[in-house]
Amino acid sequence: MTSWWWLRHGPTHEKTMVGWRDVPADLSDEVAIARLRACLPQEALLVSSDLARALATADAVAGPGHQRLAPTADLREFNFGAWDGLTFDAVAARDPALSRAFWEAPGDVAAPGGESWNDVAARVSGRVAKINRQAPEHVIAVAHIGVIMTQLQTALGISAHETLAHQIDNLSLTRLIWDGQGWSACEINRRV
Repeated sequence: MTSWWWLRHGPTHEKTMVGWRDVPADLSDEVAIARLRACLPQEALLVSSDLARALATADAVAGPGHQRLAPTADLREFNFGAWDGLTFDAVAARDPALSRAFWEAPGDVAAPGGESWNDVAARVSGRVAKINRQAPEHVIAVAHIGVIMTQLQTALGISAHETLAHQIDNLSLTRLIWDGQGWSACEINRRV
C-alpha cells in the first residue's frame, strides 16, 4: 500500500491562468509551512513538478527522512498554451465556445497549443504508476491544482466535470491511497 500526500504549491498571487509559465510561490507564511511539514510522514519519497513554485515548496517542506526524487515535468500544471497569462475573462472573450467547453466538458478539449484534461491525466498517471512500482510506503508529491485534480478524479471514480467541483487550496494536503488494486481518497484539500 502506498499513501500519496499531494501538496499544492504555495500561492503565486497571479490573477491570470498559470500553467507552464514559471512563476514563483510566496512561501512567506512560515507558520503554515511548519504546520504542513509537521503533518507529513517522517520517512517518504519526495517528488515535485520541475516548475519553480513547486520546487521551492518541496524544499520548504522537506525533512531529513525524505528521499528526494528528481523534479519532473510529468507533474507540471496543465499547459494552457495561448491562454497562459490571460485572465479568465480574456480567455472567454478570445475563445468563447472553446473556453466554455474546456470547463464544462473536460476531457479531450484543449486550449490552443495546450493540453486537454485527458492529456494531463495520462501524463501524471504514468509518473504515479512508475513511482508506485517502487512500492514506497509514503510519497509526498508537490504539484499543481490541475495535477492533483486528475488524481482525485481517479481515486473518486467520478467524471472530470464532477472533479472540478472540488477545491484544492494552496498549501493544502490531499491524501490518496493506492492499495495495489485501486485508489481511495482519505483527505481532500486539508488545510493544516
